[in-house]
Amino acid sequence: MDCTDLYIDGTWRAGASGERFDVINPATEEVIASVASAEIADADAALDAAEAAMKEWAAQTPRHRSEVLRKAWELMIAKRDHIAHLITLENGKARTDAIGEATYAAEFFRWFAEEAVRADGMITHAPASGARIIVQHKPAGLAVLVTPWNYPAAMGTRKIAPALAAGCAVIIKPASETPLTMLALMPLLEEAGVPRGLVNVLPSKRTGALVDHMLHDPRVRVVSFTGSTGVGRKLLHSAADQVLKPAMELGGNAPLIVFEDADIDLAVEGAMLAKMRNLGEACTAANRIYVHADVAEAFTAKFTAAMSALKVGDGTDPSVDVGPLVNADTRNKVVAFVADAVAKGAKIECGGTTPNGTGFFYPPTVMSNVSEDSECVHDEIFGPVAAIQTFTEQEDVIRRANDTEYGLVAYVFSEDMKRALQVCERLEYGMVGLNRGLVSDPAAPFGGVKQSGLGREGGHEGMLEFMETQYISASW
Repeated sequence: MDCTDLYIDGTWRAGASGERFDVINPATEEVIASVASAEIADADAALDAAEAAMKEWAAQTPRHRSEVLRKAWELMIAKRDHIAHLITLENGKARTDAIGEATYAAEFFRWFAEEAVRADGMITHAPASGARIIVQHKPAGLAVLVTPWNYPAAMGTRKIAPALAAGCAVIIKPASETPLTMLALMPLLEEAGVPRGLVNVLPSKRTGALVDHMLHDPRVRVVSFTGSTGVGRKLLHSAADQVLKPAMELGGNAPLIVFEDADIDLAVEGAMLAKMRNLGEACTAANRIYVHADVAEAFTAKFTAAMSALKVGDGTDPSVDVGPLVNADTRNKVVAFVADAVAKGAKIECGGTTPNGTGFFYPPTVMSNVSEDSECVHDEIFGPVAAIQTFTEQEDVIRRANDTEYGLVAYVFSEDMKRALQVCERLEYGMVGLNRGLVSDPAAPFGGVKQSGLGREGGHEGMLEFMETQYISASW
């Protein structure tokens, strides 16, 4: 097992209190590691280290920062199998999914290695006064990054890479369920040339107090969080006290719409990806599947067959498609969603029964005839359960798709591109997958509207979240 202590100022150390917490393998329910738990004193040490390291890093040329990030990508790709194994052990996801995440996570280093040299400014003339308007982007300052358990590598690198590209130092608080992957990346960053103190990792069982303390330190200027909307609201309250720059990627309730003219095989393939990527434990997962009544029977039959064919088991087995959910609470929530939907008239097409034995497993499940008042229609399922509803009118499905406080991602399947694009523009979501079930890409601005967050990650916009714009009015 890789090092399981705190990573502060380029060194491994026990927490100030000496306390540790266990990390559980969700497939076996066995303890796989004991990890140091950070306290306030550890956060202060990390802040001191980050402040000192950032002064030199921000002064480096963009090309230098770019080369370090490029090297980090190369090293992470070389260690991809090891990283994927850690992801599977602590998160539970199947090995294929874990390798996909490790590859995706590494790509943020390559993308932002390229973006690091493109923090373009501007020089122009003020129309009225004739003064020069000089605009440049500068590092915003120390950044606190709070990452979730569902993508223990990718949600970290999606924040670390743009922060370093922008010239910032970071302190990462990984989810207590999955700290091992992030800790394992630190030796790679060292080897890539990341200076001591620039990246610090603080696993902790006291997340709330630890993060709140850092957000009230005047040296911190950015907070980036991926997780639930409820926690995001609390962090925004804390961030307001210091007027921090927030980047929030919060919850989702993604609709997936299949029109009557859709390529059904393509729609099934896209729905499988949108629903079952990462076992459905993703804010981008298709949560509500709306299928036109004319093709509902055909779509449901093919989709059910595809879901039924997935093999459930320990994710370390290469033949397994679906691993366990991350913990008992997550599985219990999924079980409750299914029971509620069935009580309100839903029909189980496949799955729907909790298996006996060890591990937090739940089978791929398809429900048809799901009523509008079912809990799973209004809250994130975060598991391998697909809820199918039907529609007949375009206006009705657009209204139903938008009838949520969330606005992260939606999916549309139609062969009529004019109609499809018109529908996409009317959907109140930050991202839309058109005839595809995957929208995540390091080169694209990832993020939502409404209660799904603030700001964007990835693309050029992702680096600007860690920069401030400075304007100089000059005459010469």
